[in-house]
Amino acid sequence: GRGEAVKLRVILHEAEEGGFWAEVQALPGCATYGETMDELKANLYEAVLGWLEASESQADPREKGIELELTV
Repeated sequence: GRGEAVKLRVILHEAEEGGFWAEVQALPGCATYGETMDELKANLYEAVLGWLEASESQADPREKGIELELTV
């Protein structure tokens, strides 16, 4: 239902060329990159919403509260 937060564990990596990349274990193939931690977090939300949109065409991911749990 509405109002339920979806908790997703995010595995954080430092990129060799600088910046960070992260992968969402629960969503196969969902990964993103950012020059800074703030950029990475913004990109992660976009990546997760995009992934959910692609996988659940009937559901509107904007209705889901998504909480990202960052793990290094």
